[in-house]
Amino acid sequence: MTTTQQPLPMILDEVEVVRVDRLSPAFVRAELGGACLAEYGVDGPSYDQRIKLVFPGVPGGPAPSFEGADDSWYDTWLKRPAEERGHMRTYTIRDVRGEGADTRLVVDIVVHPDDHGEPGPGCAWAARAAVGDRLVVIAPRRGQFYGGIEFEPGTARRLLLVGDETAVPAVCAILGQLRHDAVGAAFLEVPTAADILTVQHPEGVEVVWLARDEDDHGARLHQAVLDHLGVGGAPVEEVEEVDPDLWETPTYSSSGEDVDAATSVVGHDLDDVYAWIAGESAVVTGLRRVLVKDLGVDRRQVAFMGYWRRGVAMQS
Repeated sequence: MTTTQQPLPMILDEVEVVRVDRLSPAFVRAELGGACLAEYGVDGPSYDQRIKLVFPGVPGGPAPSFEGADDSWYDTWLKRPAEERGHMRTYTIRDVRGEGADTRLVVDIVVHPDDHGEPGPGCAWAARAAVGDRLVVIAPRRGQFYGGIEFEPGTARRLLLVGDETAVPAVCAILGQLRHDAVGAAFLEVPTAADILTVQHPEGVEVVWLARDEDDHGARLHQAVLDHLGVGGAPVEEVEEVDPDLWETPTYSSSGEDVDAATSVVGHDLDDVYAWIAGESAVVTGLRRVLVKDLGVDRRQVAFMGYWRRGVAMQS
């Protein structure tokens, strides 16, 4: 008897680079295409939709093979030799172009060294990416639950979007999909003024770019957000304990705390604000402290995501 293997609930397949653009010193844009992307789809706006890219284990080498993958694909992948397994990293879909077999996923990748002066595998791949390069994408399949979207402002009337360069693609993707009458502010810190990008956004959402230059990572971002919130005189406190896996949304907390049990300080002027903050974990932790602990914003009004942690090697 012949049995037919059921497709996985997500796309797990090889794609090809069809275009590469160096947007700035810190950003490379890769446009990915492949027949498998005809199955791509999400229910509603994609906003900050996360996907996985699996880069070749050897520079210039073949993309890892997932042929015949079933529900145990991840455990099977982890057991493979490192050079065969490749490197899995998480990115945001910056844009989707075309449709059907011509669907293209646009991904903006930050190209920067780590604390030891060496680029990670995603950065290294992007720095030398060329048309025709092949890699593997893990992305939503139309009609199947995938997750990976954290931007859920609900009925909030004002938005606060905050991120360093690693969150710039997500914030820009969100800004481009907001309703035309959205109101709020977005603060984006990038390495230099040359990394300031043109971004589509509603007229009622102010977009503030902050060039870090020689300042500490996140210092300008932290102060700009405090000024925006009207607490500019508060000192920037050193965050001693930082959860490298910090991830807290209106419905989930990486600490295991019950977010639904959170309460707000009734009557403060931030009751109608939804805050989405992502980037380096210590910077995100500091802003979380200001909003939740100092200003009493209800935790169900905020999403705090540590995309990376200084001095800690990132995994998938």
